[in-house]
Amino acid sequence: MINKNSVIYIAGHKGMVGSAIWRTLEAKGYKNLIGVSSKDLDLREQEAVRDFLQETKPDVIIDAAAKVGGILANNDFPYQFLMENMQIQNNLISEAHYLGVNKFIFLGSSCIYPKLAAQPLKEAYLLTAPLESTNEWYALAKITGVKLCQAIRNQFDRDYVSLMPTNLYGSYDNFDLKSSHVLPAMIRKFHEAKENNNASVKLWGTGSPMREFLFVEDMAEAVVFALENKLPEYLYNVGTGEDLTIKELAQTIQKIVGHTGEIIWDDSKPDGTPRKLMDVSKMHNIGWKHQVNLEQGIQTTYSWFLENVENLKEKVY
Repeated sequence: MINKNSVIYIAGHKGMVGSAIWRTLEAKGYKNLIGVSSKDLDLREQEAVRDFLQETKPDVIIDAAAKVGGILANNDFPYQFLMENMQIQNNLISEAHYLGVNKFIFLGSSCIYPKLAAQPLKEAYLLTAPLESTNEWYALAKITGVKLCQAIRNQFDRDYVSLMPTNLYGSYDNFDLKSSHVLPAMIRKFHEAKENNNASVKLWGTGSPMREFLFVEDMAEAVVFALENKLPEYLYNVGTGEDLTIKELAQTIQKIVGHTGEIIWDDSKPDGTPRKLMDVSKMHNIGWKHQVNLEQGIQTTYSWFLENVENLKEKVY
């Protein structure tokens, strides 16, 4: 049984998702949280992962570690997005199983589902049609993690579960314009344009695709829910079940940032998947639901951005 004294290792605890999970668990009274920086533990090295887990003996592993990025980063670095993500997750999952860790929570992404799958996306759609080409490398890696956890769950009856979040955003997000996702990239673009006498902002695509966004603190609550309960199935979508167009998102961020210039849509750039809305009924049916609405979450994220903008670093691959 998991309790407040259980040893919980959060892989990727310094990232946006991992740090949110850490803060949430700490606030709920969990006393034995473990995290280690990538400088001190390279999760791509199997022997190093094994030594670390043998030394720390966690009761639970939460895998929030990944190489992530937007369309441009996925397109420019396909090898790294496929290989390094497989190395990270496979080392954690296999060594956890080898050492007898009975509870493992694997975090993935809604990009595991087919590009043209019916909406909203159901867990049953996994591996039923081709992926979106702009992020298939990352998606393929995450699919292998989901199936590896499922295999261990089925064969060895371990409590290994995969949570697939929709598009996440929040404090500690990546705001580097070369590698960030759409929402933090828009925050930075509108902010910099506002600072530059409300210059026009150019955005990729037509603005017509529809996307769903989940505040990272809500994602952390979903992880805690999975930690404190034995979920009956191996795969769960985590999202809001609500979406909006990219154009509507841009207008919402523009208003919150206070930018009054023009928005220019560059339709020579790709839109990506036409729509990505998660069917979150399985999570709702077992008792979890998001709490933070989009405007509130963006306002909180922008406030964090303003407090940290001078310290934000460009991301290098």
